[in-house]
Amino acid sequence: MINEEWKQILEKKDVRQNLSRLRQEIKEKDMLRRLSVLIREEDGILPGLLFSEDAKTRKNTALLMGDLGRQEFLAPVFEAYLREEQRFVKSSYLAAIGHFDYEEYLQDMKACLENLQKTEVTADNQKHLAEEMRELSGLIVRAEGIRIHRFTGWNETYDIILLTNRNFAEITQNELLSLAPGAITKPFGAGVKARVKNLNWVTKIRTYHELLFLIEGMETSPMDVQKMAERIVKSDLLDWLGKTHAGEAPYYFRVEMKSKKPLDEKSAFVKKLSAQVERLSDRKLTNNTANYELELRIIENKEGQCNLLVKLFTWKDTRFSYRREVIPTSIRPVNAALTVALAAEYLKENAQVLDPFCGVGTMLIERYKAVKAGSTYGVDIQEDAIRKARRNTEAAGQIIHYMNRDFFRFAHEYLFDEVITDMPFVIGRITEEEITDIYSHFFHVISDFLTPDALLVLYSHNKELVERFAPRNRFYIFKCFEISRKEGTYVFLLRQRK
Repeated sequence: MINEEWKQILEKKDVRQNLSRLRQEIKEKDMLRRLSVLIREEDGILPGLLFSEDAKTRKNTALLMGDLGRQEFLAPVFEAYLREEQRFVKSSYLAAIGHFDYEEYLQDMKACLENLQKTEVTADNQKHLAEEMRELSGLIVRAEGIRIHRFTGWNETYDIILLTNRNFAEITQNELLSLAPGAITKPFGAGVKARVKNLNWVTKIRTYHELLFLIEGMETSPMDVQKMAERIVKSDLLDWLGKTHAGEAPYYFRVEMKSKKPLDEKSAFVKKLSAQVERLSDRKLTNNTANYELELRIIENKEGQCNLLVKLFTWKDTRFSYRREVIPTSIRPVNAALTVALAAEYLKENAQVLDPFCGVGTMLIERYKAVKAGSTYGVDIQEDAIRKARRNTEAAGQIIHYMNRDFFRFAHEYLFDEVITDMPFVIGRITEEEITDIYSHFFHVISDFLTPDALLVLYSHNKELVERFAPRNRFYIFKCFEISRKEGTYVFLLRQRK
């Protein structure tokens, strides 16, 4: 097919369509090599097509030249970009240029971008102008990189939102009040809203999912691109960024939208908003979806308006940096931390602790971070999980003894004061029947490993199985916490009947 399509291009038959077909076919490497050989025999054909009277033919030609990646194509493609009069084609030239080593044209690109910023924006050119600016900006950033601003605002006052488990915002609230006594806090549906005098506590609270900032002047906005962009740019955001970071603008951002809109509508809205924010801020806020320092978070509320928040990436959240390895069944570390927090008043210092289904070790590591444990053991039937658990535990600076073994064949010389685990659940090839058997067997044998007053802390996707098998084996549930109704997850605290 490649030979036939190239032949038709040489004969000037259906050129635009054949260029498009070639682009599809050369996604396979063998086809790409074959076409490269054919083109070398007719070196001037593709550069010549950049002068075609048909704009879409010029566009497809440039994109194909980019796909081929031959450095000698850079000059004709860039020259075609400069002389192109059809705005909708220009971003395609830039996309093609991204496949070459284009450093020699970097200053020219900067000049082009500067001129575009001075171009009057109209309803007709807005979309394609934004696309061209986005491509140019991306090429410049890719070549030069971005210097991430250093966050310096640890001791500033902030209005913040800590997103938490919806059922247990008060746990995070209490932790915040203990670590930041002057904080003014208020729980709400998704977490905790607070005014804090510093951020020195951020790595010490393990039960929040995300930290978001409220910026004066951009708290809410109508669902309208122009009004929202104006609200963002006219707010205190740029001054706030300057106050809390070393260095000058530009600041690189992305937009994240939480809305019930269909995905295509959300994507279109985000693209338009990003372009408008960039334009109205004179690119002091520059959109870059690959390398960014902040996220503009848009959350559609029940009234159809939007809440506007900021998430920073200029400081690292190191709370769970130990977790370098995972498996598909791994519990989210924030959920492990919440599990430990829910059981905190019953955990004993220097307790002997066992996790019979330890996975990559997250639950045991979080248990130790909350209250110092004595001898701690993790058992798992998956060799890969145990290997990863050891790496994570080493990164956490802890000592935990791991064994690659089926727990039901595990034996130990002394008894444990605590069992803490994320119970197995249906996933992949594991069936409901197998999970039922695991729960039944677990409750039947676990008492053989426990001291008389031992505590069981179970994170479970199968509430009914805990409630069925625990009492049959002389265990009673004295606390039950719903973690997620949607996921069907609960935390159970149990003890043995005497």
